[in-house]
Amino acid sequence: MVSLPTSLRDQLSKLGLTEIIDVLVVAFLIYQFIMIVRGRRAAHILNGIAVVLLVYVISVWLRLELLRSILAALAPYTAFALIVLFQGEIRRMLARLGRRNWMGLGGRLQSRETAEEILLAVTQLAQEKTGALIVLERDIGLRTFIESGVLMDSLLSRDLLLSIFMPNGALHDGAVIVQGDRIAAAACFLPLSINPNVIRKLGTRHRAAIGVTEETDCLAIIVSEETGRISIAAFGEIEIDVSEQRLEERLARHFGRRARIRPRRDLAPVLPAPEGADWPPAQR
Repeated sequence: MVSLPTSLRDQLSKLGLTEIIDVLVVAFLIYQFIMIVRGRRAAHILNGIAVVLLVYVISVWLRLELLRSILAALAPYTAFALIVLFQGEIRRMLARLGRRNWMGLGGRLQSRETAEEILLAVTQLAQEKTGALIVLERDIGLRTFIESGVLMDSLLSRDLLLSIFMPNGALHDGAVIVQGDRIAAAACFLPLSINPNVIRKLGTRHRAAIGVTEETDCLAIIVSEETGRISIAAFGEIEIDVSEQRLEERLARHFGRRARIRPRRDLAPVLPAPEGADWPPAQR
């Protein structure tokens, strides 16, 4: 059994609850910062700073006094330079902390706003008879399908959804995948149902919605570009031509809130669907 040095054991024995919380908070902030700068231009800036620190260590080790003096003279201004260089990343980190669901209040407010934005967008798309397919992620991740499309990671809004599904647009064909209150990707490829009954009765967009709900627990919302009717798919089943009230109820159930009471019309029949294949980009 490996024994720790006496000095290290003494230091560990002095750790209290306050010190542990302090370390965890610092580690959490560092993790959040790394997640924000990963894959961005700031990551290259951090690499440059690491190179400068390495040069400083080498200059001290090799006793390069001139180089060490120059780097030491620049050190006091490093903090100001970092604030200027990383001002965008610092804003994003603070915004991410602000979006956390502290005590559940922030999550409920965001869920209500997100559901309302989706409802407004789908209603307008239906009125204009603009085809659309919106997939809302639940517990099972949709990363495989997200990587097949155009990554966005943008805050969800009605205007953004309407812009994505604008006819003849570059992202019109394919599905939009929503994670929480953000649009993860657009123009995504989804599995396509091969049920003969579904093939005869429904178009590609509806079959793709059924296919992805068979493989995951997501909720898919479809707007037909031929009739403008709204459909909802979940757990391998689809509701055709649902009312705005029914759509709001399903969104409320998905985001865990209560829907407003509105007049509704009868629901269309539910069609089951089996396993799917790849979804081609051309949809109707």
